[in-house]
Formats: sequence, C-alpha cells, structure tokens
Amino acid sequence: MKRTIIMMLDSFGIGAAGDAAKFGDVGADTFGHIAKACAEGRADIGRQGPLKLPNLARLGLGHAAMESTGAFAPGFNDNVELIGAYGYAQELSSGKDTPSGHWEMAGVPVLFDWGYFSDHQNSFPKELTDKILARAGLDGFLGNCHASGTTILEELGEEHMRTGQPIFYTSADSVFQIACHEETFGLDNLYRLCEIAREELEPYNIGRVIARPFAGSGPSDFARTGNRKDYSLPPPSNTVLDKLKEAGGEVVSVGKIADIYAYCGITKKVKANGLEALFDATLAEVKAAGDNTIVFTNFVDFDSHYGHRRDVAGYAKGLEYFDARLPEMLALLGEGDLLILTADHGCDPTWPGTDHTREYVPVLAYGAGLSATSLGQRNSFADIGQSIASHFKLEPMAYGESFI
Repeated sequence: MKRTIIMMLDSFGIGAAGDAAKFGDVGADTFGHIAKACAEGRADIGRQGPLKLPNLARLGLGHAAMESTGAFAPGFNDNVELIGAYGYAQELSSGKDTPSGHWEMAGVPVLFDWGYFSDHQNSFPKELTDKILARAGLDGFLGNCHASGTTILEELGEEHMRTGQPIFYTSADSVFQIACHEETFGLDNLYRLCEIAREELEPYNIGRVIARPFAGSGPSDFARTGNRKDYSLPPPSNTVLDKLKEAGGEVVSVGKIADIYAYCGITKKVKANGLEALFDATLAEVKAAGDNTIVFTNFVDFDSHYGHRRDVAGYAKGLEYFDARLPEMLALLGEGDLLILTADHGCDPTWPGTDHTREYVPVLAYGAGLSATSLGQRNSFADIGQSIASHFKLEPMAYGESFI
C-alpha cells in the first residue's frame, strides 16, 4: 500500500533564503531565532528552557537547518540518531505567501506576479469597494488599510457591531480580508460578502479573499473563531493532487488545505481547528486511508497564532506539542508510506513587522525506502510534488526533481 502524509507546519522557515534581500528578510530565521530565545530564557511563558524537539531532530530538522544557515540552532547538534532524509528548499515562486508556497510544493510554482494593495492607508480602489458594497446592499465599510487581524478588532470591532459595516483590510500578502462579528453580522452574510469580493477582485489578480469571523462583546474579549474561510484563485495548472485524483486516488484535506487549492484535486475535506484537533484529525484520516491516498494537513496555528502575532513562547510551545505527538504518526506508517514535513514560507516571530519572511523551508521525509541522509538544498519546493508523483508512479510534473 502506498500513501503520502504531508504535515505542513505553516510558516516554519529555517533561515533566510538565497534571495531574501529582495524581500528585506536577510537574517530572518524562524526556527533558529525561536531556539535562540528559548536557550536564553526569553520564551519561558507556558513552557521553560531550551527548545526540545527530539522527534523532529531524529527526522533531521536540526541537520537541515544547519545546512541552511551554516550552524546548528541552539540546543541542537550532531549527536542524534537520524531516521529520516532531510534537506532544505528554496522557493522558486515570486512571493512569500501561502498559495504560492502550497501550489509550488504540489508541483506548480507561481511564476507570475500577484496583485497587491500596497498603500498602507486607503488601500483599496474606491471603484472596487463601491461595487462590493452595492452588490451586498451595504452602505459603508471600515478599515481600508494594512493591519494586524487582532489589532484591527480592538480598534474597529465595536464600531462594526454598532454600524453593521464590515471591516476590510489587507497586508503585505496578496489578500483581501473581511472581518465581521458572527452573531451581529452573521456567518452566512460574511461568506456571501466574501464570494462577492472574490468575483469583483478578478481584474486585480489577488490571491485570496479571507473571511475572518470573530466573536465577543468588546475589545477585551474579541477573538477570531474557527470559522475562517479562504477563497483562493485556482492553481494555474494541475497539481500533483489533481493528478492523483484523476488517476483514481484519494486526496484528503485536513484544515484549510482545500481552501488554498480552491478545492482542486481534493476528494474529501475534514474541518479542524487548533493544533490538537488538527493532529487528531490527521491521525484519524491516516488510520482510515487506503491505497493511493494523500492526507494533507496545514497546521495553521504556527502562522496565524504565533508567527504573525510575534509570540515566540507560543510558537515554541506549539512546536514542542507537535513534536511530542509525532510518535503517534510514525506508529501508523506502513512500508509503502511516505511522510513529508515541510513549510510554505517563514514568519519569524522575532522579525520586525508582522508579515511573512522569505526563508528556506525544511524538507523532512520518512519512509518510501528513503535512507537517513541529506537531501541537500532543493532548488524548488516543487521537488516535493515531483517526489510524490514518483512515489505514486504518476506522470511527472513539469517542475521539480524527485528525491524518491
């Protein structure tokens, strides 16, 4: 039986990529800086001491990061019995956003430029927002700026509840985000508004519209709920997910994977929120998965809860939780299974600002006859998709080199 399990640690970069200067990210290192903060006692909130990731280390994380940056991260060294193949990948795509990273690792790099709303204030063209409001029957909106998703709730959440006007905001990514209160505005109304925005944004080539529902009675307790939904453009060509589906295989999305690929190549979607629920759902789907199946999970908390919020201690605690549960996954794998752990970009919680960082990502692979050895630098995330195609004996992808 052949299966592939992809565990995407969203934003878990391992050092500034070779082209980081283009993005202002020279020196960024999500993993390395978290490990350094832990070793120096600056991440002792809800956890203590050096970063402890013994299972990821056995799969080659420390070694991959050493090859990426030239030195072992604090607390990691060569004194470990490796069980997995390990490497680090440079992104070929032009951005450092979620769709680009995900599509590229599935064999379809983004070789065009996304549209962006680059102005930090008055970010959106009036003709665009006028069309969205007219179709939705709304008389106005709030925001119209670059913002942190949590800060903007503190600033505008009460006004939104009082006026019924949605909050429109963006970031350095190719996104149009809409925040609305689940009860006073209504979840279905928010989703419909996002669908309208998705259609009106077609000429602007924006990668995602993101529904950001929240709950609470005031700034002190406003919080995003688990009903986020992403409305992505479809990949420009068939990914390895599409190819497996067309060959009669199954592709199971856990978390937001289906949204990121605009449901292309997905045969089953499983909803889960939070690291624990996402890990539980992944284990359940692997237990149920038959031959020729991909189980693909995005652990979004690393990005949305910790990276963007610059929460070093929270990121470290999340990594340690993930690591502690890895033996449960390894115990489910059969002889023909392939486990891949990777990321889609960086989001260094020690870096200035709140945006993603252009970094190498880990490529940790276990099973499928791979020996515990270095895979070296991979020149594209597409090497992952090409390897999955090779594993399932599918037609080769147009990009990437297989390490299978």
